[in-house]
Amino acid sequence: MEVIYQLGEPTANEIVAAMPDELANATVRTQLRTLESKGVVKHRREGKRFVYLPAVPRKSAAAKAFRKVLEIFFGGSVEDALATHLADPKTELSDEQVKRLRRLLNQHQTKGGKQ
Repeated sequence: MEVIYQLGEPTANEIVAAMPDELANATVRTQLRTLESKGVVKHRREGKRFVYLPAVPRKSAAAKAFRKVLEIFFGGSVEDALATHLADPKTELSDEQVKRLRRLLNQHQTKGGKQ
């Protein structure tokens, strides 16, 4: 999906060429069919080629993927996910990022978020 979002409307061959890992063309095409069946990718025909494009906005896809990661790895706990991320020595947050997170948490609490 990342490659499709980056390239806009690529063909399968363009996706294969842009992948960081070397993957067989057939593997990429199988993944594209799977993504289409899940409703996140669609295609149109241009001559003999299929051009692929996202079926959902990037932000919507990211939110759905994040919810899935939360469920699979953190039992749905945003707190556990954030605590894990912040405990990682590779995590670097600027003062501005920390301020934004505090603002978001305060807004969530003010709106009556779960305590």
